[in-house]
Amino acid sequence: MPLRRLPDNIVNQIAAGEVVERPASAVKELVENAIDAGATRIDVVMRDGGRSLITVTDNGSGMSAEELELCFERHATSKLPDDDLVFIQNLGFRGEAIPSIASVSRMTITARQEGDDTAWKMSVEGGRKHAPEPGSGQKGTRVEVRDIFFATPARLKFLKTERSEFGAALDVVRRLAMAFPGISFSLSDENRAALRVTGSEGDLFDAWLDRLGAIMGREFADNAIRIEAEREGVKLAGFAGVPTFNRGNAMMQFMFVNGRPVRDKLFTGAVRGAYMDLLARNRHPLLALFLELPADQVDVNVHPAKAEVRFRDSGGVRGLIVGSLRHALAEHGHRASSTISGQALGAFRPQNTPLPIQSATRPAASWGRWNDSPTSPPSYGLAEAAAEFQAPFTTQNPPSARGSDESPQQQEKVRALEQYPLGAARSQLHETYIVAQTTNGLVLVDQHAAHERLVMERMKKQLSEKGVARQMLLLPEVVELDEVSANRVVERAEELAEMGLVLEPFGVGAIVVRETPAMLGECNIKGLVQDLADDLGELDTALSLKDRLDDVCATMACHGSVRAGRRLSIDEMNALLREMEVTPHSGQCNHGRPTYVELQLGDIEKLFGRR
Repeated sequence: MPLRRLPDNIVNQIAAGEVVERPASAVKELVENAIDAGATRIDVVMRDGGRSLITVTDNGSGMSAEELELCFERHATSKLPDDDLVFIQNLGFRGEAIPSIASVSRMTITARQEGDDTAWKMSVEGGRKHAPEPGSGQKGTRVEVRDIFFATPARLKFLKTERSEFGAALDVVRRLAMAFPGISFSLSDENRAALRVTGSEGDLFDAWLDRLGAIMGREFADNAIRIEAEREGVKLAGFAGVPTFNRGNAMMQFMFVNGRPVRDKLFTGAVRGAYMDLLARNRHPLLALFLELPADQVDVNVHPAKAEVRFRDSGGVRGLIVGSLRHALAEHGHRASSTISGQALGAFRPQNTPLPIQSATRPAASWGRWNDSPTSPPSYGLAEAAAEFQAPFTTQNPPSARGSDESPQQQEKVRALEQYPLGAARSQLHETYIVAQTTNGLVLVDQHAAHERLVMERMKKQLSEKGVARQMLLLPEVVELDEVSANRVVERAEELAEMGLVLEPFGVGAIVVRETPAMLGECNIKGLVQDLADDLGELDTALSLKDRLDDVCATMACHGSVRAGRRLSIDEMNALLREMEVTPHSGQCNHGRPTYVELQLGDIEKLFGRR
């Protein structure tokens, strides 16, 4: 077959296959055009998930009749004034979107420029153009896309359900709405509005946080940390959630480069690295970061749909993201998610199932047994438990938060300690949980989880400054492992010695431990070495242990922390609380779980109907 030039309609359909994968792709291109046109309000309506109708209406600059006719031509654009594909300042610049969408649908555009007497309308059906004609409309542009992919039925068959296609478009508009908080956006399916946000003016960070709260949820706004950093002309801004406010997937992680929503592996890896020792591997933080850098430092032209970018200095960008996140998280010290206290209060609240009130003359033998069936204990909260005991308190000696046996000096000390963020230690429950009283509530601390984080942070600090102090064992301990695991640990003996653990081979499949990190005190040496051997089996052998410092320190800290089941004195508990308040990341343990729960007095009073 001889070489030939393809017809224009085929060329446009091929381009549409790259640019317009689904209705959401068309929505993305059209909304980006509206943003580039200076619109302050953009309204999107979809019918049947975009199959039968997509309309995008904006109040931007509009177009003249000549421009309207030209916009349906391939590679016709107003966004490259200097014909420079390096310094790209707009979201769209290829000039492919309109002709590509028009080649696979029935498309009508109505546009009006400010000061014009009338609007102009032009229609294209499957690539066949009609002449522009006068129309009606306000300043701006209205694009109607009907029967998308009717000209390419094969593509139509691959579309998903109406709900899935609408959800994909909603995700597109949400991302663009996050990037441009000064613009009002709406998306509806003719029956209801799935998204409606109003543009705001003033401080950019306040506008961002309001917009992120409206889209990602108010809980994100309540648990977000402000990010702001700059390095060598590259600026990073945005908000990141505290580690204890997390999800089981990364769907709530957003990155924007020069205002463009992107999905980038570099960003995903950088976020994982920044939260490495703060979250379990199967948990993901919530965050939205906005990166600004000179146009010649990023290539936005590497993907037909402009969903990916390439950085000239990818290492520098990754370092900026990791460093900024870690610095911001460390600055917030022991802060934990506000949702944790809500979950705790929810566990205390009464359930809907009514319970019988037992008589005050209930036989003592039946106390502690809720009903005659030993296999069906009820599920209910604190209020119902209180209802089990009907004997009233006497007014002569009412219960008090401060024990009557405390001296005035002790009570004054408690009042002073209550002023600290984590309050004054008052008791210990089940030799595991510390109960502390603050000026306006109480704090419940998991002593093992909290001390585990403290030990880890101390170890990291010592290692970065002067090396970890070691203690020699009076009797060296021999640990038996399988031969492969033992060899794996011995190969890293020199690096482990820098972290305070001195060991050497002791025959086949055995290791002798002679020194341990001093801060671990008495620890389960056998368990520590076995866990390290397992960790080393999972780590990349090409990386040094310093490169995986957080993983190794977390394993050691777990074996050297105050264990659950150990009774602590009041002074020991208060010392733990004070150290938590000045230690970075102490709001969560090394596995990402919260170390404490704070309950406000007002919320506790609501549980008992006192307000």
